[in-house]
Amino acid sequence: METKLRIRIAFPKGHVGRGKIALLEQIEKIGTISGAAKEMGMTYRRAWHLLETLQSVINEDVVETSVGGKKGGGARLTSVGKELVTLYREAEAEATKGAEPLLKKMDSLLKS
Repeated sequence: METKLRIRIAFPKGHVGRGKIALLEQIEKIGTISGAAKEMGMTYRRAWHLLETLQSVINEDVVETSVGGKKGGGARLTSVGKELVTLYREAEAEATKGAEPLLKKMDSLLKS
């Protein structure tokens, strides 16, 4: 199937979509905001802006940071951040599963 479903969750103060969730996943994987940003091909400033936006939407901290030093700083997801990623991915999977018959029909509309 070529056609894909992308979801965006609308909260009262903004939205959460695959880009912000992917950033959180990279932070969890790499352990730093700068490393996650680099991996995703964005500037640190852009990543930080997305995190600030996300935290204002959720009204909770989604990332904890530690100050650098000899061993360097770091970042990790808070329990809220982890839960947000899990719930988003569950919603995405369920929505895709439910839309699969329609997506297959849409695929048939594509020209070779």
